[in-house]
Amino acid sequence: MTHFLGTHQNKLDAKGRVSVPAPFRSALRALDGESVGLILRPSHTHPCIEAWPEQVFHALAGPLERFDLFSEAHDDLAAALYADAYPVEADKEGRIVLPEALVSHAGLSEGVVFMGLGRIFQIWQPEAAARRRAEARERARARAITLPASGGAS
Repeated sequence: MTHFLGTHQNKLDAKGRVSVPAPFRSALRALDGESVGLILRPSHTHPCIEAWPEQVFHALAGPLERFDLFSEAHDDLAAALYADAYPVEADKEGRIVLPEALVSHAGLSEGVVFMGLGRIFQIWQPEAAARRRAEARERARARAITLPASGGAS
């Protein structure tokens, strides 16, 4: 699977358009062929926008279906995932339009940071992105978080 890697900064124009970084566009093409379809949604844990490739986002339906359709847990999670989700496609220059509600949620103005998180990426206000990366590194270090060993070498 192709992953979104690195941190990239771009400018948000007055019409709410921003260019998806070239490495992220390449990753999307590897996943989706020619189309660069994304689902944008506000993070429910951070002041940023989450950007999900369509097929990765749609895979969330499976685990959600394990909840009772009429349960409060299902309704809460479905609302958190879907109610504020926006499908977007990049234009031929690789730009996407960020909906105003998401721009406001993330506190974006002129500069935006794209932060790769493997299967998805996030769009942040630059200073908030720097704080988030520093806090994540510090928590991982303080908790001695590591990845489990995959079968084979130890």
